Order: sequence, then structure tokens, then C-alpha cells
Amino acid sequence: MPELPLHARQRAFFESGATRPGSFRREALTVLLRAIDAHETRLLDALRGDLGKPAMEAYASEVGFLTAEIRHTLRHLDRWMKPARRRTPWLTWPASAAVHPEPFGVALIIGPWNYPLQLLLAPAIAAIAAGNCVTLKPSELAPQTSAAIAAMISAAFPPEHVAVVEGGRETTEALLAERSDFIFFTGGTAVGRIVMQAAARHLTPVVLELGGRSPCIVCHDAPLETTARRIVWGKFLNAGQTCVAPDHVWVDRRAAAGLVDHLRREIRAFFGENPQQSPDYSRIINDKHFNRLVGLLDGIALTHGGRHEVAGRFIEPTLVLDPPIVSTDPAAVFIVTTPPPVSRQTPTGRIV
Repeated sequence: MPELPLHARQRAFFESGATRPGSFRREALTVLLRAIDAHETRLLDALRGDLGKPAMEAYASEVGFLTAEIRHTLRHLDRWMKPARRRTPWLTWPASAAVHPEPFGVALIIGPWNYPLQLLLAPAIAAIAAGNCVTLKPSELAPQTSAAIAAMISAAFPPEHVAVVEGGRETTEALLAERSDFIFFTGGTAVGRIVMQAAARHLTPVVLELGGRSPCIVCHDAPLETTARRIVWGKFLNAGQTCVAPDHVWVDRRAAAGLVDHLRREIRAFFGENPQQSPDYSRIINDKHFNRLVGLLDGIALTHGGRHEVAGRFIEPTLVLDPPIVSTDPAAVFIVTTPPPVSRQTPTGRIV
């Protein structure tokens, strides 16, 4: 497949050496910082349109996160660019050695839909700081945010340095067919395998951030009020659509009833008696995911919540106690009670 015009332009720009000086990188990061500030309102509106994100939540987890990341990078950029001295074996005396940080070249960054701004641009900040050219592929499942990012980046950067390519699966496949020098992908395992396969054709370095399971373990002597508040905040941020959200809780049976009571109380404190009317609760990204999540709760006894409405893609914060299976429903906390640990005497005399 012939090179895309954009890909060829970015490679030529990188090979010109324009991105290597620290002054160029610093200016590019400053431009991005100003662009995010200038487009803040549109970005927040887009995040609300795609995911129903409240302005404060969207700023803290996406916009403000990025501006803080840029400022941190600017503070440390000069030090990160300096060669790092290394010791040499005596056989090479009187030689000296140092590691010189080098940019990869043209980086492809493919973002997810759950944090469509932060998880696309945070890797881009690192790529720009390292002296690379960057192609950004936003998630098509968050179309308003994708359009806002495209408008912001095209106004701030020449496409041969940083560009946004919008589109669906076919666009992603076309980008992966090109020979990038680095690929950064955040998303699910199914697409992660496709990305890895594409990268393997050219031995392209790749980072795959594919999420995972994030259990909470609650012992019988845990401070239940504080524990419940932290679980509710971490779980229902972005309506649970967070890869590191606590998706299930293992709790000592002696503390289970108390934890459930505190979780109910904290859900009401966060989102009121009717979370559907709360201005602080997000929505599920699309109908496909909404139907999948509601299906996970079908036929399961619910301890709290469970109400849902397809028109607004709303699923109430839900608690499930001792489910038949531990699921990954973003809108529900699955609580699994466990018997108290059995103390035993070890050969060393210690009690465990």
C-alpha cells in the first residue's frame, strides 16, 4: 500500500531535523497548552455531548489533567534531554560512555472513547517532548470530542508535525498499514491484538494499554465510611467507564453489611435520591454498550439501584452482593463476601 501523503510529509519533516532542538519542543508544548486553554469550553461541551460528563469531572480528569501534564513536562524537559553518563568496564579504559535520548520519528497514537481527550493527548505530550512527529487517531465512538480535537490541533500545528485523522475502523486499518516508528494504543484486547500484529510486520515498538481488573479488598477492621466514599468516587466517576475503576470488592463477611450501608449512603451523598437528575453523573457512551451492560444485570438480585433508561443511556449506580459471577459492568459494584481468615500457628511461632 502506498504511503499516505500525510505520513510521507511527517517523515520528511522529522528527517529534516526540525523537531530535535529543545527550543522547538518547548515551543510546541507551549502552543498545545495555549490551544487547550483557548478551546476549553468547546472541549468540555464535547465531553458532555459524548459521555454526559459534568464540567468539573471533565476538567479534573481530562482538560486539567493535560494542562498539568504539559507544565510538568516543560519543567523537566531540559533535564530529560541531557545525556546520562554511564560507567564503563575497565577493559575500555580510558573511554567514557553516555546515553543520549533520541526521538523515534513518526508516532501513531490511537485513543479510546472513555477518556477521549486525556488518553489521546497525554501520550502526544510525551511524543512531542521527545521530538517526534505525531499522528492522532481519536475514537469514532466519541464523535463530538473527536471533532473538537481535530479543530484544535489543526489550528495549532502544521500537519507535518502534529495531525489528527478522524474516521472509523477503515481509517485505523489504513494508518496501521503505514510504517510508523512507534505506536501507542489505548483500548480493548481485541483491537490490541490487531495493533500488535500490524506493528510486528515492521518490528515497530508499541505500547498497548488494555485496561484490567481492579478489585478492592476490605478487611473487617477497615474504616468503612472512608472506604465506601473512596469506592463510590473511584467506581462511578465517568459512570464507571474507567479502566482502573474498582470493578469488584472482596469484603470480610464481618464488615459486609456495614460496607453496603455506607455505600448506599455515599451514593445518595454523591448523586442524590434520584441519580438520573444529578448534574454530576455521566452517561454510557452509546446504545450498544448500554444494552450490553443492562444485559449483565439481567436476572441478578440487586442490593441497590439498577434503574435504567435507554433514551438517555442512563444506568443507576448499582450494588450487587454475592453475584453468581464477578462481572465488569461499569455501573455496578460487585461485592463478594469472604469468610474471616483462619489464624494458624506457623513453625516459627508467628500467627498469620
